[in-house]
Amino acid sequence: MTTVTTASRIPIDGPVETPWKLPYRGTIGMACLIIAESAIFIIFVVAYIYYIGKSLSGPTPAQVLELPIFGTICLLSSSIFVHLAVSSLRKDNRRGCTLNLAITVLLGLIFLATTAREWYHLIHDEGLTIKTNLFGTTYYSLVGLHATHVVVGLIMLTLVLGFSLTGHVKEEHSEKLEVLSLYWHFVDAVWVVVFLVVYVLGR
Repeated sequence: MTTVTTASRIPIDGPVETPWKLPYRGTIGMACLIIAESAIFIIFVVAYIYYIGKSLSGPTPAQVLELPIFGTICLLSSSIFVHLAVSSLRKDNRRGCTLNLAITVLLGLIFLATTAREWYHLIHDEGLTIKTNLFGTTYYSLVGLHATHVVVGLIMLTLVLGFSLTGHVKEEHSEKLEVLSLYWHFVDAVWVVVFLVVYVLGR
């Protein structure tokens, strides 16, 4: 006697699960860097807040600081253009990527120029140096730390812009450009905190 077994095949409808993919290691590395840098900035911000109003001599923040509105607008706007650069590269729009990178670099340079102009005014006209009082020490330390990060970001963005102008940046490099854009977004976000602490609350 022979037994015949038939397997029933029931069609399963529904979305097919996509295989899980490891995150891009560049993104993970940049996330770790941002976390570490955030800890450093928190220390400097807390120190600045702690020493507000404790200077034994002038000048004070209210006497010499002015709101850097123009520079702030330029820096925060640059985040929009670096995002557009990444989006353009994902669509293989190399010309759009190059243009938006150039605008990002230009806006970053304008921000640095406004910071340099402010420092020149504070040092030569107001006599505020890093050794003048506690305000001068904490101000130049915090704002200078941020400016240093802006310079590093601009160097990297300028290098990418150079590669883009020579046709060496292609669609497959979009993930790498996105990693760099994360650093630039971080620099902009930190400036929002610095602006509020130094130029709004500190005055």
